[in-house]
Amino acid sequence: MRNVSRTLAVLLGIAAAGVTAAQTPAPAAPSTPPSTTTTPAAVPAAPPTPATAAPAPAATPAPAAPAPAPAAKSGDAMEGLAAVYSDKLSGRKTASGQVFTQGKLTAAHPSLAFGTKVKVTNTKNGKSVDVTINDRGPTQAGRVIDLSAAAAAKIGLGKKSMAPVKLEVVGEASAKKAAKK
Repeated sequence: MRNVSRTLAVLLGIAAAGVTAAQTPAPAAPSTPPSTTTTPAAVPAAPPTPATAAPAPAATPAPAAPAPAPAAKSGDAMEGLAAVYSDKLSGRKTASGQVFTQGKLTAAHPSLAFGTKVKVTNTKNGKSVDVTINDRGPTQAGRVIDLSAAAAAKIGLGKKSMAPVKLEVVGEASAKKAAKK
């Protein structure tokens, strides 16, 4: 009878609290009193979270480094605009570590390996020159190569002008120079 009374009291309590039949009642209290010789373990409470807290901003991922360009092979060709290095860069180190000199037949290309030999042909006048890639650049859209003043003069390009050119790889970079890329 005692169990029936307890069950009836639980059911009345649930109904009074407005709980629907789909919810399960809380487990009944144990029938034996707890021992006075043991202390119940403390359970740490979870820190309160404010309902209006904004989510933490997502970290902006760092841009991925560009994939290295495939090695150029003799006969590879491309077209675009060529320009001349600024005189301000004379005496400075290039990306390959060499000192830039306007009098040498060198050039900058965005992806060809250092040491690659390239034939540069001015498509307006047909003049060409062989240069060695020893720097990175240019970064302006449409430009495919920056030439030293000596190389630019050989194809009829003035110091402050640009010309449409065709590039053809005529010598592949050595493994030692390509490793510096």
